[in-house]
Amino acid sequence: VYKRQGKNQWNGQRYWKKIDNMAYSISQMTTPSTKYGPAIIGVSEVENRTVLDDLVAAKAIRDWNLKVVHHDSPDRRGIDVGLLYNPRFFKLIRVTNHLLHIDSLPYFRTRDQMCVVGLLGGVRTAIIVNHWPSRRGGSEQSSWLREAAAQLTRHIADSLLKVDPNMGIIVMGDLNDDPFNRSVAKILEAQKKEKDVRPGQFFNPFWEKLEKGIGSYIYRGGWNLFDQIIVNYNLLPDGKSPLKYTYAEVLNKDFLKQQTGSYKGYPFRTFSGGVWTGGYSDHFPTEIFLTLDVSKRK
Repeated sequence: VYKRQGKNQWNGQRYWKKIDNMAYSISQMTTPSTKYGPAIIGVSEVENRTVLDDLVAAKAIRDWNLKVVHHDSPDRRGIDVGLLYNPRFFKLIRVTNHLLHIDSLPYFRTRDQMCVVGLLGGVRTAIIVNHWPSRRGGSEQSSWLREAAAQLTRHIADSLLKVDPNMGIIVMGDLNDDPFNRSVAKILEAQKKEKDVRPGQFFNPFWEKLEKGIGSYIYRGGWNLFDQIIVNYNLLPDGKSPLKYTYAEVLNKDFLKQQTGSYKGYPFRTFSGGVWTGGYSDHFPTEIFLTLDVSKRK
């Protein structure tokens, strides 16, 4: 269908260009030791299941045979979170979706938090995919909503550890807060340094990256790092999971950047100022790498 509708005047040509762009960017997330790309990909701002089905079928990544986990959230904008996974490396066990309920705002609706439990490299692991409430109205004025979201994430993680104290837990998503904000640093207890993490807490490898000026999203000339992947104590050297965190990256590759003009070096957006530019996203993707200690796998 090529009829343009809505504020951004989407049509079939633009839709398939966006799908191809996303598929190409995912296809570039390979290394010599990860030639089949990421085992798990968390996604946000997803309109529906069909979008993800079209994405994994796109030419650039179709040979990976990625599978889709999706759930329709109650968000008023109609956007969801989701998960793509490579069945070579991840075996799905169960999915639960968690509503963020705000007592003082009974009609508040945002994205559900998706908890996916499966075998990652044969090791029971949980991934909590998030897209926390936005900063609309101001970051300070809206911070309590993201702090409530962090409380929910923490509750999900604590419940998982009660069932399996050895479980590795990965929290990922667009948190709409930086690593040093209260929601992430205090409520989720995601520490800046590995050595400071205690059992039941988290390590946030993106905190020090932001301090070095590396971000995933830029607003009014200043970098933020909202797109975080956070690991629990069990995924660190002294933890009980055979899977171990090794390093993290912001994928700010050149093809994802604006190449010219006053916004050179910024993420190459799909729209800019309401005008179609045919780019990738206003956020850079982020990534972590895990290794498996086969000697500790049961």
